[in-house]
Amino acid sequence: MTTKELQSRHFREILAKESLGMRKTFTALSLFSGAGGMDIGVMQAGFEILACIEIDPYACETLRANIVRDKRTTKVIEKDIREVDPSLLIVELGLQAGELDLLYGGPPCQTFSQIGKRHSINDERGLLLFEMVRFAEVFRPKAILIEQVKGLLNAQDQQNKPGGVFKQLVAQLETLGYCSKWKLLNAADYGVPQLRQRLFIVSTMPPNHFQFPTPTHGPVTKATPLFALAPYVTVGEALQGLGTPCEKQNGCIPEDSHLDVTPQGDRRWIYGVPEGSHLAKQTHLPPEQRRNLSRKDTTKFKRLSRSEPSNTLRCGEIFFFIQQKIVISHHESTCDYTATLTITCYVVRSVVVLVEFDF
Repeated sequence: MTTKELQSRHFREILAKESLGMRKTFTALSLFSGAGGMDIGVMQAGFEILACIEIDPYACETLRANIVRDKRTTKVIEKDIREVDPSLLIVELGLQAGELDLLYGGPPCQTFSQIGKRHSINDERGLLLFEMVRFAEVFRPKAILIEQVKGLLNAQDQQNKPGGVFKQLVAQLETLGYCSKWKLLNAADYGVPQLRQRLFIVSTMPPNHFQFPTPTHGPVTKATPLFALAPYVTVGEALQGLGTPCEKQNGCIPEDSHLDVTPQGDRRWIYGVPEGSHLAKQTHLPPEQRRNLSRKDTTKFKRLSRSEPSNTLRCGEIFFFIQQKIVISHHESTCDYTATLTITCYVVRSVVVLVEFDF
């Protein structure tokens, strides 16, 4: 019997035991956890997250605070993932190979992003993608979920071959016995108020029965009587009911509230930009206000439209949103950064539809 046949037999035996009611809950291991956005979707899908691995100390502080608040027992490993030994971790978590239900993560995407320099795996951050394979080799999870930017599909390998990195990833997972499926999904198609297109890879032991979810929403212009979809959820709907920004209390932001941290300079630059447009396009405004922006700067100092989904939210980039406008006094208040994060919360919850595996 070949190694692949033995692996398949091992997994079938585990699944047979679970079908007899010998398990309590699905288990998951989170890699590249960040502040826990993807974790929210995984938990909403019914998984218990055994551990999170993340290097950023502030993100880990957020993870721990949420774990305490939710009264969970998830272990937070604040460490460079390359320094974590999965063979020791699997023992620490009390698991054997093949018992973990889901291994998931969104490895760093900067080196594959179409808006970056695209150094691919010539940048050490690009090589972190293959940490998913290293952990899968030890844990042998029933399913693997990887989220990445679509630029991974044509990222160059060591021989500068477009798409080579993606092929290497799929091939290495196949060597472990996994069959992979992948698809580009737009978060707005599933009720998220943001146009966010990302690549999702789902790997299981063959045969891979996973089916990507059918879109539930779409642009109004593409709606048809025969295949009617709900219209995209808009920025205005997502932020409806957002109250007035609060003040810090004893240096802390109160629960269930938001803080306005918009710099005064940004308030000046964004003034006069209508909804759905950006500063560089406003040629009627003084040159000193438009600064050195060119026609290509379509996302810098952009004001979102309340009647459309948000543009893709990226780290280090802030979109503005009109809260109120009193025409008589020309007073204008813009949405703060935390309100932008409110949209992000909706984004991570879309992961729920992606991890409903049928074991």
